Amino acid sequence: MASTALLRMILSQGDALDRMAGLDLAEPAGVLAGATRIVLVGTGTSQHAAELGAMMLEAAGRDARCYPAATWARWGTNRRQGDVLLVISHTGETAYAARARADALATGVPVVSITGTGRAWPEAIETVPLDESHTYTVSYTAALAVLARLAHELGSTDGSPGQIAQVAASVRQVCADPAISGVAVPARSLAIVGGGPWGITAREGALKIREGARMLAEGFDTDRLLHGGAVPLTAADGLVVLEPAADPDGLTAALGSAAEAERVPVAAGVAAAVDSVPLPPLLAQIPMTARLQLLAERFARLRRQDPDVAITGAWDGPELWQMGAPGAAP
Repeated sequence: MASTALLRMILSQGDALDRMAGLDLAEPAGVLAGATRIVLVGTGTSQHAAELGAMMLEAAGRDARCYPAATWARWGTNRRQGDVLLVISHTGETAYAARARADALATGVPVVSITGTGRAWPEAIETVPLDESHTYTVSYTAALAVLARLAHELGSTDGSPGQIAQVAASVRQVCADPAISGVAVPARSLAIVGGGPWGITAREGALKIREGARMLAEGFDTDRLLHGGAVPLTAADGLVVLEPAADPDGLTAALGSAAEAERVPVAAGVAAAVDSVPLPPLLAQIPMTARLQLLAERFARLRRQDPDVAITGAWDGPELWQMGAPGAAP
């Protein structure tokens, strides 16, 4: 039996992804089809979904841009006729995501949203009930599945219902055999690195570890790790290298070798496949994310941390979380 809400949520992802495969997305896809540019916004984990979502929509031949919700809401001056705003907010309460949505609706900009169930945003594609843990998991992978489905509706070769079902099976494989026992809890911090979309997944995985295990972790794309990010790493740290075989230049693997030469402990992560059939790179981020979520849960247990109550003390001050919301004082 799962001992934490985080683990229950992680293990629920296969079934949730199967439900996302069966959604009828014709209406929101039609709204996006009329856009000359799709602007995706989100905060935190939802920002990572927006980044991968933009890559998915670009694969469908669309002009798609992603922004942190706060950046778009307060600093987004490059607004254009023909924009459609795609807002990702699991709770429907994230301050700047809600402001970006409200501002778009007030100015007649079409909006498509992805939220959890029961959030009362009429235009929203609703995914799953609210995550039971502060360390969000199933809401993220469900949103990625919806974004992939939307991209497929708009012309991408990837993201079909059948492929999302294959992703669900891959996630179940990861949950059954996460292959993370060789990743040791570092004495100081953990770095996670990957190329292209795996760099986004590295940042999402690091966020889960920070939240769930209350330890220092940071995610990098390969170039950022090389250009200064690796400087402070020592034998007291650790490095997780994501899918090095997917890097056409070999830089991901080379960074792992350099870390080993500097006595930094290194572990490699390989995305799951069903029946030895690899997933397309953007869809492969979902089972890889599940693997990193399970690593966060494992580290939380080893460090005796409660991953379900991550944000506490002054960081949980209601005034902080309302700043930037619609109606809040500037």
